[in-house]
Amino acid sequence: MNLPPPLFLDHLGVAVGAMSGVLAARGKQIDLFGVLVLAVVTAFGGATVRDILAGDLPVVWLRGPWLLVNATVTGLLTFIVARWHEPPRRAFLVVDAVVLAAFAMIGTRKGLTLGFSAPVCVLLGVITGVAGGILRDVLMREVPVVFRHEIHLYATAALIGSALCVGLRAAGVSEMITLFAGGGLVLLLRLAGIYWKLSLPLFESR
Repeated sequence: MNLPPPLFLDHLGVAVGAMSGVLAARGKQIDLFGVLVLAVVTAFGGATVRDILAGDLPVVWLRGPWLLVNATVTGLLTFIVARWHEPPRRAFLVVDAVVLAAFAMIGTRKGLTLGFSAPVCVLLGVITGVAGGILRDVLMREVPVVFRHEIHLYATAALIGSALCVGLRAAGVSEMITLFAGGGLVLLLRLAGIYWKLSLPLFESR
């Protein structure tokens, strides 16, 4: 029996995603409207791409007002606070790591709920985790975070955490334990990558 999605996880991902979008706009000379656009795009970009690929329409944030209200209000509050107290660069990386973990689990769970195969569920987790950040960075005319060598273990962390979540579910572990275990692994790998500067090999010519 498929359970309804854990609402707290959806709202957590959207709120932290909106914060990430606002913090990414710091120092870019973007006005309030532009900042809110980045907040909404970061919060919903991954879910939108995921739901379109999965054929689960309309996309999740169009089915009611509260996720959009969450993203907008969180973005506005973050904008106000960040104007008076500029957070350190590391704060953005930590917030972005939490976004990655939450969204990867939301996407993985969506695939499991819809009955997709294990590799597809993992892929949906990775897409949900990284697509919002890619759209955000493209709008700011920057190389997306996920493609930068100095941004350590980004999509890789989402992939490994999503794979753990799928594996635990296949072994019969309860849904909440798999979500927390998979999300915790994503967060741990991402933060470890930041701290110890872990990354995959570069594709360089000799």
